[in-house]
Amino acid sequence: NGSVRMERALLYTFLEVSSDCKFREQLQSLQSQGGVFFPRYCYDDEVELQTDGNRSGHLQNGELVFDPEVNEEVVRIIAAQLAEIGDQFDKEIKARVVNDLVQHFLNENLSGEEITRRMSEAVEGLARAIPSDMEQEKAMLVLAMVLTKKIANTMPSLLQRVFSTTVNYISQQLHNYIVRMV
Repeated sequence: NGSVRMERALLYTFLEVSSDCKFREQLQSLQSQGGVFFPRYCYDDEVELQTDGNRSGHLQNGELVFDPEVNEEVVRIIAAQLAEIGDQFDKEIKARVVNDLVQHFLNENLSGEEITRRMSEAVEGLARAIPSDMEQEKAMLVLAMVLTKKIANTMPSLLQRVFSTTVNYISQQLHNYIVRMV
């Protein structure tokens, strides 16, 4: 799904540049499984607006692609800035919150939808509990990514499942914010 590519690239890069990452090997295997690609987008003046209101694009390998490519370096800079904020939030997140989420991720009877809901509840609870003068969407984005890192640090074997869940959560809740940021 092309709309999730930016979220995947941002989360992957956030984890890659984060300090105290104990799951580098699993992160590399996530990349080598073809899980992360940098998105391609277009600038408004370089494409036609279609009659349905969408921008024109073309198919490449069966996927809609927009030109020119978003600079991978821009995603890296944003991810590094978010990782710095994440380091500040990291200390505020109680081990209980992380351990509860680990238990949900280990429960294979929970649907992806249910786990995404639990992740959303945890992020919203933390956003209310951690005083911050930054905008709510940015705080929620950083908290979701820090939770992903902390869960994977606790149990690296959960990286793939928690990565997918976080991408779904971010895509559902914060996609427009990320588009504006990039």
